[in-house]
Amino acid sequence: MSEVRAAAATPAGSGDPTDVDAQGDVDDAGATSAARTRWGGAVAVGVPSMVLGLHSASYGQWIVDDAGITFAYARSLATGAGPVLQPGAPAVEGYSDPAWLALLVAAHRVGLFDHGAWFGVPDLVALPKVLGWLCGVGVFLCFLAAARAVCGRPVLVATVAGVVTAVIPSFAIWTTSGLENGLLALAVVGIGTTMVRAVAAGRVHVPSVAATCGALAALAALTRPEGIVYAAAYPAVVLLLRPAGARLPVRAIGTSLAAAALPVAAHLVWRVLAFGDVVPNPARAKEQGLPTLDGLAHPVVLVTYLGWSACLLAVALVAAAWARRPQVGPALVALTVPLGLALLSFAVLAPDWMEQARFATPLWPLGALVTSISGVALWGGATRRHRRLLAAAAVPVLLLSMVGWSVRAASFRAAPTVTVCAIALNTGLTTNTYADLLGVRDGSLLAVDAGGTALTSRLRFVDLAGLADRRIARHWQDDDMPGLRDHVFERVRPTFVRLWTGWAELRRSGLLADPRLARDYVLIWGPSSGGGTWVRRDVVSTPAGRSGLIEAARRGPRIAAGIERLYADPVQRWWCGPTMRPSPEGSDPMRVPPRR
Repeated sequence: MSEVRAAAATPAGSGDPTDVDAQGDVDDAGATSAARTRWGGAVAVGVPSMVLGLHSASYGQWIVDDAGITFAYARSLATGAGPVLQPGAPAVEGYSDPAWLALLVAAHRVGLFDHGAWFGVPDLVALPKVLGWLCGVGVFLCFLAAARAVCGRPVLVATVAGVVTAVIPSFAIWTTSGLENGLLALAVVGIGTTMVRAVAAGRVHVPSVAATCGALAALAALTRPEGIVYAAAYPAVVLLLRPAGARLPVRAIGTSLAAAALPVAAHLVWRVLAFGDVVPNPARAKEQGLPTLDGLAHPVVLVTYLGWSACLLAVALVAAAWARRPQVGPALVALTVPLGLALLSFAVLAPDWMEQARFATPLWPLGALVTSISGVALWGGATRRHRRLLAAAAVPVLLLSMVGWSVRAASFRAAPTVTVCAIALNTGLTTNTYADLLGVRDGSLLAVDAGGTALTSRLRFVDLAGLADRRIARHWQDDDMPGLRDHVFERVRPTFVRLWTGWAELRRSGLLADPRLARDYVLIWGPSSGGGTWVRRDVVSTPAGRSGLIEAARRGPRIAAGIERLYADPVQRWWCGPTMRPSPEGSDPMRVPPRR
């Protein structure tokens, strides 16, 4: 050791001239190693990022209608109307993603969102998709950082984990849907990566590590309400990895919990002051309750989604790595804890009606990273024979999974979850046209899909789903359908009623069977299956009103057929122009030129 120190202390340029050549060789080797590291990192992050971008692009300019709810609130906040769905509406927390909303508000104020188009692509499409893709890139950077901390082949681990994550349809679809999924995945994977690096460096109790994990848990909680469960990740890992007999690291756990609790508590105070409620209104409307035994079995749908063979292989790889490669055991603990919490949050949430496992987004990257670390660790310590067996098991399973995922992706492209643009056309803009024909200047519209409607309707929107209506949300939460019908027909008395036959709760609501619908309303137009758009009878009681009703009934089928043709396009395009605004009086929704 003394000789090493003496050599390190020798001034540069002294001694044998050949020392200069030796130092040059060392510098060249170091530069080559650094270059390889940079190129390796570029491959590990760049390849999955490219795959994710291409995969997401295959779904076209699709933006889910629920994202339009946050878009509408972002517009209201950025323009000074307050936290409301429409200017002049009561303040109701109809969104559940305040951190994502804050990003959109900031983008709106600097002119990047809800202002026009980027190179021909509306910024309502471009910005959310770019932000979601960047969150995916952040996830892949986390993969590389975690792999470098625990693996001898970090580039291989990060590349495999990243590509697998990027090709899973559920991840690609929902991170670029316009919703907050990408930000949630980045926060959760960030927690796992921070703990993996800290565990590998023996710094898990350092205050900065605890605070970082807590802050990321707060970000997760402010991105999705169930994200608060990730505040338990750091304390759980610390306790699980605590040596027998060691003192309980109360200070580190307290620091992490405080870092998570303070931002969430501040937002809770603001919520109570702004909305008069302690929980987001959508949680009431969706009837979110305490977990049940049936709900805890809900994650089985994820096994079906991935494929039983893929899940069994992943569990076998992780178990084998845990048993045979103890050096990666602490890293696996640091990742499986947030993975388990992600499973728990998926089980606790009320089942979602949307396709492609919308609430499972953090699960896919965490599962891919845990499995990749385990597989590469086993591969590095295996004999040639065992490597052949491992490859013989993994390759067919991966190929089989890819086939299943490609089928799911094709199915979604053929029939995607309803888009914000479709709702803008068939509800917001179409009802504007009906209002013009019937001479309605100050009316209201009762409908279900809030996103496209709130962005484009000139009428006061009443959210029948309850997401942005506190009174209606309470009726859904209490399963009070008679009360809901009384509220609609006796108190709200909307000018227009739009009931969509594809709405899962239509039969339960009993609105179609209520005699007050036929007593007080006239059907403008609707398909034979029972849905349609109605207007109050007093609006069409005059000769001008009856004439307008005849013209509206004539236009209804043409408008619906035009929207159907657009929606049947195998590549989802944007039809609503560079911006989504309430249409001017006298406009025709089908005169909006489709963007090609």
